[in-house]
Amino acid sequence: MADAISNAAATNPDIQYGIVDSSYEEQPGNLASILFKAQESSFLVGYIAGRMTETDHVGLVGPIVNPIIDQFEYGFRGGVAYAANELGKEIQVDIQYAESFSDDAKAKAIAQVMYNDGADVIFAMAGGAGLGVIEAAKEADKYVIGVDMDQNYLAPDNVITSAVKNVGEIMFQLSQEVQAGTFTGSGTGTSYGLAEDAVGIAPTSDKLVPAEILQATDDVKAKMIEGAIEAPLSEETLTAFLDTLE
Repeated sequence: MADAISNAAATNPDIQYGIVDSSYEEQPGNLASILFKAQESSFLVGYIAGRMTETDHVGLVGPIVNPIIDQFEYGFRGGVAYAANELGKEIQVDIQYAESFSDDAKAKAIAQVMYNDGADVIFAMAGGAGLGVIEAAKEADKYVIGVDMDQNYLAPDNVITSAVKNVGEIMFQLSQEVQAGTFTGSGTGTSYGLAEDAVGIAPTSDKLVPAEILQATDDVKAKMIEGAIEAPLSEETLTAFLDTLE
């Protein structure tokens, strides 16, 4: 919808527009980009993966590489590294992309190889294709992490947590602004994260994640909100983050 919304905003300058998960180099002044700090929720689930792996080997299956997807990958890798540093160990992280948001068969095949190679927790952050990763987890009786919404219902014994994007919460807040007459298309993007309750981990995480690990995750979350930990969202920021752990 990115091009359609941009064109509509340019054609109708007296109407305010907003779009989720898109931003522009040249953005109309009446269009607001609503972005989410996916790296923050991905850091938290990466931390959980790092704390829960028994093989010291985890994985990530992604869709198509782009800057928004980078936030998920590098945030996850940062969280795993933080857990590994805390535990005084090294944890291997396998990364592979299905090159599709919908090819669940390919994503499943990738996950099966990862599980066979020793990974025991995989972050299925490949959109619809990620459903194949969850199927692979069920068949291998391994752990998997969902994305965007709480996906535990798809495999209650395997989906330990999900990196949740609370789009509804931000839409509610922005709807209140519209009703109050204070919402304006700013011509810029605004990113919402843990501090705004825009991202987080799934409420069903307590079903499979031990209480002590959830408490440690809450402590990490608090440090992120206060700025003591900054989740990486690119290769450059991941490198800088890893340097702080040495």
